[in-house]
Amino acid sequence: MKKMSNIYESAANTLGIFNSPCLTKVELRVACKGISDRDALSKPDPCVILKMQSHGQWFEVDRTEVIRTCINPVFSKLFTVDFYFEEVQRLRFEVHDISSNHNGLKEADFLGGMECTLGQIVSQRKLSKSLLKHGNTAGKSSITVIAEELSGNDDYVELSFSARKLDDKDFFSKSDPFLEIFRMNDDATQQLVHRTEVVMNNLNPAWKTFKVSVNSLCSGDQDRRLKCIVWDWDSNGKHDFIGEFSSTFKEMRVAMEGRQVQWECINPKYKAKKKNYKNSGIVILNQCKIHKMHSFLDYIMGGCQIQFTVAIDFTASNGDPRNSCSLHYIHPYQPNEYLKALVAVGEICQDYDSDKMFPAFGFGARIPPEYKVSHDFAINFNEDNPECAGIQGVVEAYQSCLPKLQLYGPTNIAPIIQKVAKSASEETNTKEASQYFILLILTDGVITDMADTREAIVHASHLPMSVIIVGVGNADFSDMQMLDGDDGILRSPKGEPVLRDIVQFVPFRNFKHASPAALAKSVLAEVPNQVVDYYNGKGIKPKCMSEYESSRTLAP
Repeated sequence: MKKMSNIYESAANTLGIFNSPCLTKVELRVACKGISDRDALSKPDPCVILKMQSHGQWFEVDRTEVIRTCINPVFSKLFTVDFYFEEVQRLRFEVHDISSNHNGLKEADFLGGMECTLGQIVSQRKLSKSLLKHGNTAGKSSITVIAEELSGNDDYVELSFSARKLDDKDFFSKSDPFLEIFRMNDDATQQLVHRTEVVMNNLNPAWKTFKVSVNSLCSGDQDRRLKCIVWDWDSNGKHDFIGEFSSTFKEMRVAMEGRQVQWECINPKYKAKKKNYKNSGIVILNQCKIHKMHSFLDYIMGGCQIQFTVAIDFTASNGDPRNSCSLHYIHPYQPNEYLKALVAVGEICQDYDSDKMFPAFGFGARIPPEYKVSHDFAINFNEDNPECAGIQGVVEAYQSCLPKLQLYGPTNIAPIIQKVAKSASEETNTKEASQYFILLILTDGVITDMADTREAIVHASHLPMSVIIVGVGNADFSDMQMLDGDDGILRSPKGEPVLRDIVQFVPFRNFKHASPAALAKSVLAEVPNQVVDYYNGKGIKPKCMSEYESSRTLAP
């Protein structure tokens, strides 16, 4: 019989462990030309839906706004996606006609789609292709996607515009103004940065505050010209031009000091024709706030530790560990699925934890000495100190506890989520980015306490923690997918939604024939964003400015 350390090594070797690279985010802008409606008498109300392929299936990532009665829409909404150089990321852009009485897709008309890879868009920077409908080109319609890299530490700016005394363009009512901001590119083209909402029947509108990345607004160049146009919205899509002005981000930053910035809104035709023409109204920037966006690396390099906890399913459905058919069977040379998943995920997490001590728990077994069922027992049987030294320590504790347990049930995971949430809750008192908790749950079946688990996850979504669930074996895991908010928003039984999507569920069988590094990559891919979303959402900065960050901030 080989020793445990050798099994651990063989598991690590089988996995070909690697460290996930740092994320690069890419912003995608979309515009369409010549889209036609089934109904020739009316123009479509287009909306573009972005889908990504995962394991052969398409999942919706995001969708643009709906632009009413328009055949050549330029969408204001950006898609932000993570770019991995080492992966083929298949994308599908679908254009739908969404009529005004609903926003669902069931009754909506499909106007055409385009498939490509993110690599193609990024390498070309601008990709234009015909829209296809049922394999054929959909008339002369086309879609253009423009990519821009969004650096991990990109700042966001919050702008709040209003206007007064705008020209009245409507006979029977007042103008319905909206504002568009364009960035002037180096090649003399202009790029829509933001389109406000329409304020109906008002010559003194106050538009809603909006956020936009500095990268998107001016490509990081404060002196780049910005062209701003005020329109009077018209239901037929032929909006009336009220006036325009130009500015720079540098000019707008004056509003950071509590001062308003004002521009005259000019209609060049009126200016040329009318002697006494002053302007077509005044546009006012009431406030400009800059939000520093910190990246995953900013937090890690600032000293944030990833606290990794493991919970293992010891319910009877796993089969008797002495039987070679059991999911818990310890083969002398080949790690079982529990070990493979544990090592794959643990190996990467341990790099971000300085003490390399990992709490490890079991659930669903009767434990010595009284053999009562427990759903959160320490697998080293030391309740005061459930930590194991390194991933190897967890593997050894798992192996030595197996013969002492009576596998039982049911499969309840809420207690272990609550246990880690208690530690994460204590961490929030520090108001610092010092510890972020990752709970890896390895289970062979659908959980029995779904209502309690949903409640626990909704509570945990307010805390610095993420939950990764790996389904081991061949059970039907379809109910587990609902915990992973990708298909919709997870809610507690009382209807409270999760604050952030913190659960990632994957069945191990999807990776049986892939390198288990692919498993680690799949379950850990969302963690950097979850860490950043939590701390940025709470306004918590990285603990200390590392040399890395200070050098980067001072770089030209």
